[in-house]
Amino acid sequence: MTTSVHLLLFREDLRTRDHRALRAATDLAHRHPDTTVLALYVLDEETEGIRPLGGASRWWLHHSLVELQESLENLGIPLFFARGQGTASVASLSAPLGVTHLHWSRRYTPPERSADAALKTWAKSQGIEAHSYAGHLLHEPWEVSPASGDFYKVFTPFWKAISAQGFREPYGAPEPLTQNPAALSQEVRKQCAALLSLEELDLLPTRPDWSGGMKQRWTPGEKGALAACNEFVDGNLEGYARERDFPAAPSTSFLSPHLRFGEISPATVLYRVGRSISVMTTDATRFATEVGWREFCWHLAFHHPELHEKEFRAEWSHFPWGKADNPENKELFHAWCRGLTGVPLVDAGMRELWETGYMHNRVRMVVASYLTKNLLLDWKLGEKWFWDTLVDADLASNPANWQWVAGSGADAAPYFRIFNPVTQGKKFDEEARYIKRWVPELAHLSAVEIHRGAEQGYGVLAPDYPSPLVDLKLSRQEALAAYSDWK
Repeated sequence: MTTSVHLLLFREDLRTRDHRALRAATDLAHRHPDTTVLALYVLDEETEGIRPLGGASRWWLHHSLVELQESLENLGIPLFFARGQGTASVASLSAPLGVTHLHWSRRYTPPERSADAALKTWAKSQGIEAHSYAGHLLHEPWEVSPASGDFYKVFTPFWKAISAQGFREPYGAPEPLTQNPAALSQEVRKQCAALLSLEELDLLPTRPDWSGGMKQRWTPGEKGALAACNEFVDGNLEGYARERDFPAAPSTSFLSPHLRFGEISPATVLYRVGRSISVMTTDATRFATEVGWREFCWHLAFHHPELHEKEFRAEWSHFPWGKADNPENKELFHAWCRGLTGVPLVDAGMRELWETGYMHNRVRMVVASYLTKNLLLDWKLGEKWFWDTLVDADLASNPANWQWVAGSGADAAPYFRIFNPVTQGKKFDEEARYIKRWVPELAHLSAVEIHRGAEQGYGVLAPDYPSPLVDLKLSRQEALAAYSDWK
């Protein structure tokens, strides 16, 4: 007879390997055969301050949950779904299920931490044991701090400090339990009519279904994450430091959406990289630094909870960004979103984003610089668009990177560093392979004609391609003037 029911709450940790909460619950069940283990995912779009997912992230989440449900069933654990305010949902389901223990991976933004603290308080009042575990970072944000006792605002000393602590070896997947997930699922659903099917979470786009390009490009889920990691380490890791800035080359890991949803842990990624080489090569070190930058962004988000809404450097809140409610600005912003700026590299990036839910990192910097400096529009407009359209948009990296380009963030590029999209195209897409792939209006031109036309115009060479929204040289001067006046 069951004497304890352990409920696992999944959030942004959609995996079975290197999952401390899952391992803790299953270890207990193996030691105590009268223990039942259940899993639950709550789509929380009601807790105040928790940011609802964008459209591309919802698509990814659905497919990741499909695989997680199958993987957990192979471990003998049924996965259930609910929608609503997180704490209230868990509270309403715990009593009919007879829950005695709760397990979850920790989250790091203030609304999420407050919700989890409230859940622990409620659990204690009900005599339920609640346990939280390290989740999707290499080290907890409070474990790394400078001698001043504040928090790191510059990446290099942060990464030096965190690297000095070392990185643990990841856990494997737990051994399967003997419980029958199908029979258990049937029994639980009789007790809890409020539980939903995955389809009832309504995560997929319909009328129209715009996800065709993402279906072709990605394999969400833990298996896809492990395959992408192995493919990168065994192939594209060599030469990564040299080739990572070239958008037409398959030189990056493409792990960012898998890390964003916790389908693979950063510890697993770095362990796999470390095992593949006898010494830390330049390529491996450079890649590890990129994983470290993700960690730094979460460090910032933990200590600066309104990172996506307010400038990290408070003085930048008074910078004269152009707002979207101005009709002219609205038109400029919509052209940027659609990849109709008349600047080939910018348009290529924005079209890749719309089609695949992804954009090469070098191009992300270029399009962000173009929006905030050549068009002088508020970085928050771009951050919100990326939040809705990127499959890897998270609560830390997305706003931190936008603020870095805009000049308002921690360890930011100075405002007067303005990416020239023509120069960037010549340097990093010399043969225009990336531009030709995503801007078919220019595909019939030579690379020389494409780069020259980006400066001088295309005329009859590409009559279907839009004229530039702004003059790059003049708009750069206007941005610097605005910065000078503000400063």
